[in-house]
Amino acid sequence: MTGRRQHIIHGLRDGIPIAMGYLAVAFSIGIIAAKAGLTAPEGFLSSFFTRASAGEYGTYTLVAVQAAYVEVVAMCLVVNLRYMLMSAALSQKIAPGTSWFHRILMACCVTDEVFGISVAHPGYTPPAYTYSAALISTLFWASGCAVGIVAGSLLPQPLVTALSMSLYGMFLAIIIPPARKDRNVLYALIASFALSGLCAIAPVVGQWSSGMRTVVLTIVISAVAAWLKPIKTDDDGAA
Repeated sequence: MTGRRQHIIHGLRDGIPIAMGYLAVAFSIGIIAAKAGLTAPEGFLSSFFTRASAGEYGTYTLVAVQAAYVEVVAMCLVVNLRYMLMSAALSQKIAPGTSWFHRILMACCVTDEVFGISVAHPGYTPPAYTYSAALISTLFWASGCAVGIVAGSLLPQPLVTALSMSLYGMFLAIIIPPARKDRNVLYALIASFALSGLCAIAPVVGQWSSGMRTVVLTIVISAVAAWLKPIKTDDDGAA
């Protein structure tokens, strides 16, 4: 088995649990898209190229009230600003000889979960691994949105809400293993949970959008963690 083929298989393997979680969550997003007047093909295409639950929720909500294009673009930029930070962090996991074309495509593949498994990959992250994980999860995400548009309104709301809870289980599956191996990661996770809750009810910061709070907290917590406990890597990129 060639190295590239092996990376593809591993990416598909790690992307399948993400895809299953995406399918349930995108189903509820499809219901919102249907209320905004989108058809199933339109929902599939928009979800395939967006792949952001908060961004799509905001977009479909604005579309439903016939908001201006500039409002939709501004909302997406603010809500999804954290992906710029994730792309910058992922660049440190890419082998030095990787072309700029692959770097751009890998950045376009970034979602919260794909980023999580990509940065957790031992050593440098091969482009084929990220591509395959992003492809399988994106297909399920887009399909879930399309199915939600067609049939989501037929299901009772409590069931749709229960399906959406699977995303939180997927998040836990990503963060628990590294937290068990490294106490510093555990401390950073505890700090992120605590500060996120405090900032949500703080007088000034609480008025910010959730995306902006995520960006600020990510920068602060990661900077403090890197300063206090820097990770030493060897020549092949392994920690």
